[in-house]
Amino acid sequence: MNRNVLVVAAHADDEVLGCAGALARHVAEGDMVHVVFMADGVTSRPGADMSNIQARMAAAEKAHAILGVSRVNYLKFPDNQMDTPSLLDVVQQLEPIIDEFCPQLIYTHHHGDLNIDHRITHQAVMTACRPVPGLSVREIRCFEVLSSTEWGGPAFESFQPSVFVDISAYLGTKIAALSAYDHEMRAAPHSRSIEHAELLARHRGYSVGLAAAESFMLARAII
Repeated sequence: MNRNVLVVAAHADDEVLGCAGALARHVAEGDMVHVVFMADGVTSRPGADMSNIQARMAAAEKAHAILGVSRVNYLKFPDNQMDTPSLLDVVQQLEPIIDEFCPQLIYTHHHGDLNIDHRITHQAVMTACRPVPGLSVREIRCFEVLSSTEWGGPAFESFQPSVFVDISAYLGTKIAALSAYDHEMRAAPHSRSIEHAELLARHRGYSVGLAAAESFMLARAII
């Protein structure tokens, strides 16, 4: 049975770093994929203006055309300041999207990431998806984002994957989608480089006997 799949990401590029291979596979298998971006991703940077926001949105559009994403919502919270509004305000902007799209599966951030927007996004998803009767969401998977998840340090809970999605046939698609965000990627040996993203996919795959994989921490599954 085809599913509605929702990605709730803090910033444009997190969705590709975290689960682009899985999204490409979902689309190929007939699932409908929507994405929500919580924060603008650039306004915390010195000198950033509307042109930078528009450039990042254009990169997202290009990446999503490669992946086959059907729809995008931008909630436009200020970058790296999602701890400023109340959690209630964040949740109340996310809930109507979940109610309208009725996803069965949600991908979102790991709660132990260094980036505050990632952590608040995770908390907002878990709050908006409280398992009350009638909720469409049956599964929530948390992804890892290079240059955030692995930088949390000993003060944060580490990412311990429990779900592995075979993306052997979709690794090239993930790399192509990452290339759409060329202004956000860095040169190796930076953690957020295309080379490292490919190495991570290989590592996660090899660790479970696959050519390439994306790994997730399972937050909830209702079977």
